[in-house]
Amino acid sequence: MKLFPSLLFISIWVVFDSLACCQRPAVVNIGAIFTFDSVIGRAARPAMEAAAFDINNNPRILNGTELRLMMEDANCSVFLGSIEAFKLIEKETVAIIGPQSSGIAHMISQVADSLQVPLVSFAATDPTLSALQFPFFIRTTQSDFYQMKAIADLVEFYGWREVIAIFVDDDYGRNGIDVLENHLEKKMGKLSYKLALPIQFGESEATDLLKKSKSLGPRVYVVHVNPDPTLRIFAVAGKLEMMNDNYVWLATDWLSTTLDSVVPMKGSILSVIEGVVGLRQHTPWSIQKREFLSRWRKMKQNGSVSTELNTYGLQAYDTVWLVANAIHSFINEFNNFTFSSTEKLLDMQTTGLQMGKLKVFNNGTNLLNKILQTDFIGLTGRIQINQERNIVNGGYDVININNISVHTVGYWSNSSGFSIEAPERHMGKKDSYSHLVQRLGSITWPGGKTERPRGWVIADNERPLRIGVPNRVSFLEFISQVHNSHGIQGYCIDVFVEAKKLVPYDVPYRFVLVGDGHSNPSYDGIAKMVAEDVLDGAVGDIAIVTNRTKMVDFSQPFFSTGLVILAPINDLKQSAWVFLKPFTVEMWCATAVSFLFIGVVIWLLEHRVNDDFRGPPKRQLITVCMFSFSTLFKRNQERTITPLGRMVMVIWLFLLMVITASYTASLTSILTIQQLSSPITGINSLITNNWPIGYQVGSFAYDYLSEDLHIPRSRLRALGSPEEYETALRQGPSNGGVAAIVDELPYVQLFLRDQPDFGIIGQQFTSGGWGFAFQRESPLAVDISSAILKLSENGELQTLHEKWFCKMGCLGSNGDKNDPSELHIISFWGLYLLCGVISLIAFLVFLLRMIRQYARYKRQQMQTSLSSRIKSHTRCSQIVFNFLDFIDEKEEAIKRMYNQHENPQPQASLAS
Repeated sequence: MKLFPSLLFISIWVVFDSLACCQRPAVVNIGAIFTFDSVIGRAARPAMEAAAFDINNNPRILNGTELRLMMEDANCSVFLGSIEAFKLIEKETVAIIGPQSSGIAHMISQVADSLQVPLVSFAATDPTLSALQFPFFIRTTQSDFYQMKAIADLVEFYGWREVIAIFVDDDYGRNGIDVLENHLEKKMGKLSYKLALPIQFGESEATDLLKKSKSLGPRVYVVHVNPDPTLRIFAVAGKLEMMNDNYVWLATDWLSTTLDSVVPMKGSILSVIEGVVGLRQHTPWSIQKREFLSRWRKMKQNGSVSTELNTYGLQAYDTVWLVANAIHSFINEFNNFTFSSTEKLLDMQTTGLQMGKLKVFNNGTNLLNKILQTDFIGLTGRIQINQERNIVNGGYDVININNISVHTVGYWSNSSGFSIEAPERHMGKKDSYSHLVQRLGSITWPGGKTERPRGWVIADNERPLRIGVPNRVSFLEFISQVHNSHGIQGYCIDVFVEAKKLVPYDVPYRFVLVGDGHSNPSYDGIAKMVAEDVLDGAVGDIAIVTNRTKMVDFSQPFFSTGLVILAPINDLKQSAWVFLKPFTVEMWCATAVSFLFIGVVIWLLEHRVNDDFRGPPKRQLITVCMFSFSTLFKRNQERTITPLGRMVMVIWLFLLMVITASYTASLTSILTIQQLSSPITGINSLITNNWPIGYQVGSFAYDYLSEDLHIPRSRLRALGSPEEYETALRQGPSNGGVAAIVDELPYVQLFLRDQPDFGIIGQQFTSGGWGFAFQRESPLAVDISSAILKLSENGELQTLHEKWFCKMGCLGSNGDKNDPSELHIISFWGLYLLCGVISLIAFLVFLLRMIRQYARYKRQQMQTSLSSRIKSHTRCSQIVFNFLDFIDEKEEAIKRMYNQHENPQPQASLAS
């Protein structure tokens, strides 16, 4: 019986609790946490109050349930923001709007997840606030992931490669800039420097930071700080003379938020940011938005609003409506909300903390799903949450401050990139994100110029570029120090100076000699000095090889080069078969065939009328074979009589004259040029022998021979000058010298110009070039490369080459003066073809004439002979033999035959 009262009480409590759950709530509490006294907060507070007022006075939503909005001030503090969040949760709020700070959002999101209270932020743009880590966090503003992608696209759009980022050192600043760095890397750009500011920075911190950045090369700045009505960054930049046409200033949407909030701004403030380009979260124009702006102006007139409306104010208004629509949908399905305490929080009461008052929102997951499913049109456009718990991206406006006013010069969206049309006009169209269709309006940059700024500076007069120059002691035509002067001269210096003239900007520099002046310096060491920032660049005969390209960037090669083998030569003019060298085998064969062909053709044309081409068969055969050869002499025994024969002879003599002159010139060249005579035939034979090998001090040949070709270092001999080259080669390997020298082709060509007793063996076995070295990612490397190409196209490189190397004979292009230039049939095929065609035509004319004469003769014979019918049936072979016999007869005999047939007499036999 004692249990009955207890059971009755429990039953009554359950019944009343069930009735309460089945009834629609009279009041629903939602909270809001943000910083009241801030650029965003001053617009967000009246906007949310207006939204709550509109909702409670709208009979189509909540059906009489009052939406109670409770707002708490975070005061820009994570600690105070967390305390205010606990206060709101104690009051059984079903959702919390805010915070505006990304740092506070990280903290409160963990509380919201634990107590299952949806947290809907209208201003926390930190891209690391992910749905995977914080499942109850929802964002109704655009993530900085997209904003930084827009900034990276803007940098790429104008062709800049390096950027300096200025940001506040908190979650919002750091994480946003990290995302920017990732986007730039994808576009082959680089975030060169990250300059962090304290959260509450002053003018002194900004001044120190910007002074430091002036010594850096890039001049493209991305400013990512909190909204600042005083625009301290740009005010300090103006004082430091950093708002001129040498600089580019890009700002994230903090600038547009600031400008939209305090418009109309004073002209003196706007003049500070002339030429700055920024982003603004895009909100499409609508009747609903226009009416709210009109309402806002009235609120400002009656004193209930102290600021202009910015994008975050519009998003705050829409966020309240988003939560209200979700609550409306939830109540229609589930009727009421319930909360419950947890044992862990109740146990914490013993510690003195009032954590037991906190309750878990039992319906938090259901309400969260309703928020995610909500889809409506608000002041900022379509309000729809994607799978990442972010609002569907609507793009950005690209703004430019010019003539003390803000101009929208274009738009950016994730699907279409830059366009002069608003993003909503691209909705439903096929993705057109292509570099070919990217467009923006005209932008006025700092300094008032409309031309795209260069965006970086190489050096200034206070700190000119340090250009290293090898202090050579040999082959001074390439580079050397002027005697009794600090000047530098040489072919490489002239190429650099002329190339620099074509660079479209001034580059202050000074030459720095590298080396002791007693031996050539290590060129690998020069490249290392550039890589370690001891030098800004290096100019000279610097070969572009693999290990150096890993340390520095090279310009376009201005001189082709490669390794060759230099060795002693001997005169081989005594060769017994040297007379055969002018022609190739094919040329000799074609010449022999042509001699025989012409002999046959001339014999055919002359045989019937010229006694020199008649006689016994043996004599005629000798005549055919020897006639063409006899034309090599001024007079020959056989003369041509027929017009066709003489025509063929004219063409043949012309061909013979050209061939004879070419043969004579080639043989003369062979007999006067020295040929190589060495047991070394190429790089392979040089490797297999154990003879010493010379190389030039400082050249990459040493590393190539020892590391790539695996030649023992004990075989390699360092040589420092052309005089040492000559001495070592003349001594030979048996007398303390070397068998050969491996060096770059230009040096060898210059050496051979004055040394006829030496030559190049084999072919060049490496290929490469000389270029100018610069530090990694230096823009000057690209511009100097373009200038070198222009010098090559306009012939200036060749002019400089002739200036330095043609005083005593130009350097050869291949350095191969050992093998004579043989004459190939391809050089004479036109003449051979002409001679053959003329000869063939003459033969055909002769043949047709003979056929005509033979046919006439046969007709006459048939008319006079009684046995013509029998002879008409003569076999074909007999006709051919008769025709050949007819051709073999002399012309006078044929004429006699004609006369006999015309004057009938006893016929004479053909054979007589």
